[in-house]
Amino acid sequence: MTLIVGHTWKGRENLPKEGGIIVAANHASAFDPLTLAHFLYVADRPARILAKESLFRVPVLGFFMRNLAMIPVFRGSARAGESLEIADMRLKQGFCIAVFPEGTLTKDPDGWPMQGHTGVARMALATKAPVIPVGQWGQLDVFPQHAKMVKPFPRKNVTVEAGAPVDLSDLYDRDIDSVVLREATDRIMRAVTEIVAKHRGEQPPATFFGAKA
Repeated sequence: MTLIVGHTWKGRENLPKEGGIIVAANHASAFDPLTLAHFLYVADRPARILAKESLFRVPVLGFFMRNLAMIPVFRGSARAGESLEIADMRLKQGFCIAVFPEGTLTKDPDGWPMQGHTGVARMALATKAPVIPVGQWGQLDVFPQHAKMVKPFPRKNVTVEAGAPVDLSDLYDRDIDSVVLREATDRIMRAVTEIVAKHRGEQPPATFFGAKA
């Protein structure tokens, strides 16, 4: 990673040194898991990343993902809830769980974070683990969304910043219904978007792509 990209890393002081934490990041490029994992590894909070199950069947990549205790997500199947159960267990064991709440590469035409799925909120409210928002920018210069290979030359710079924990404390004692899950998820994604906006030097959209009116 150090050979392929330069990096600007910020906010590592916002990552608790001990105990289970949830790191929620934006997902604009297939390169994101690598830059996020590198950032967290150097911060001494190596991540267990929730990733779609099909990646675990890719030769070589799947071997490493299984042996590094990454967490498969079984989308649209009877096993869909297993990933959250495993993540909850890992949090109780004190691990850092990293998740891309958008669930896939953003479909926002300008690359902004889009509306997140509520799994991250369900996990956060059930465990009360701190949720650390992380914004990444510059990764599209290395690996554009529809490219088949990385573009390491000339060497690019990727910025990764961790923000302060998202305050969800007022939601802990409420019933975990669709309204509460959406509110928690949107708070997390707004925090992520604010970090991305700072490094883009632009104003983000007023609403998330994919949000229902």
